[in-house]
Amino acid sequence: MISASHNPMPDNGIKLFSRGGGKLDDAIEAAIEKRMGEPWVRPTGRKVGRITVDETASARYLNHLQASVATPLAGLKIVVDCANGASSIVAPLAYQSAGATVVAIHHAPDGWNINNKCGSTHLEDLQARVIKEGADFGIAHDGDADRCLAIDAQGNVIDGDAIMTILAIGFKNRGALKSNTIVGTVMSNLGFMHAMKEAGIDVVTTAVGDRYVLEKMLEKDYSLGGEQSGHLIMREFANTGDGILTALQLAQEVVRTKKPLAELAAMMKRFPQVLINVPNVAKEKLASSTKISDAISSAEAKLGEEGRVLLRASGTEPLIRVMVEASSDNLAQEIATILADVVRAELGN
Repeated sequence: MISASHNPMPDNGIKLFSRGGGKLDDAIEAAIEKRMGEPWVRPTGRKVGRITVDETASARYLNHLQASVATPLAGLKIVVDCANGASSIVAPLAYQSAGATVVAIHHAPDGWNINNKCGSTHLEDLQARVIKEGADFGIAHDGDADRCLAIDAQGNVIDGDAIMTILAIGFKNRGALKSNTIVGTVMSNLGFMHAMKEAGIDVVTTAVGDRYVLEKMLEKDYSLGGEQSGHLIMREFANTGDGILTALQLAQEVVRTKKPLAELAAMMKRFPQVLINVPNVAKEKLASSTKISDAISSAEAKLGEEGRVLLRASGTEPLIRVMVEASSDNLAQEIATILADVVRAELGN
């Protein structure tokens, strides 16, 4: 797949998938990258390969999506932001076929405008259109359509943690949540953890990245997992994230419960979260710094059970991400700033 995920076209790269449709292991990707930098004879002429166009792909995919719909969406009005990307044709058709009235925006890709001030990272147009249309809610996809964020009827953002909360409780009520467990990541909001505890649902956390979520799901045969970004995996229907599948499941919960999306999302009380990226640091020294570990301990003692701290090195850049959740924005900002200053002083170049 040629993709920049949720980023604009200039960031395009190449994603490789295994024969079964899953992402490759880190070790295999690293081996491929290593080979790309080695001197080897590239194929030319007829040896390069060929392109095959599958004219039936969209129809087969739509059939797959419709098979996931057990509760028709009749009566719902949905606005969908397709990010001028992969969902531009299929997403509106999928929601219409399920019975909803659909208004589509940013659904005219030209090869350049994908994720350009639209989609899951730019929600302003969707928020305004949901209110203007008097819609029940809005759905935002990213360019490659593996993410789903939502906007309620009042224009409020419903992120991946809230969507996971809604679906986990819905799955549990229908007996579809295997082992009574959902898989999240270390970045899942503390409010999500509390909501799951109140619902009697266990949470298993992994490193950030949908591949790690899927690995844990496959290892333990869990059925539902995902990330705050809106990248959810439902193994009953697919072995990778699919934003349209996620939106269809979310919409069905609205119909089944006869509750507006805002009321469903209120099952999770979000903790204020502050994230500070500290660039140009020796991230490999993070684990060995006693001053940083002491600062973390002090912060955790101050927060108690009403907050948490996470420091992690970026996998692609020379920076460390400092994340703090607390009972108030001011407290989260205060502690995150203190920790970022310690990291900068200890590991800065």
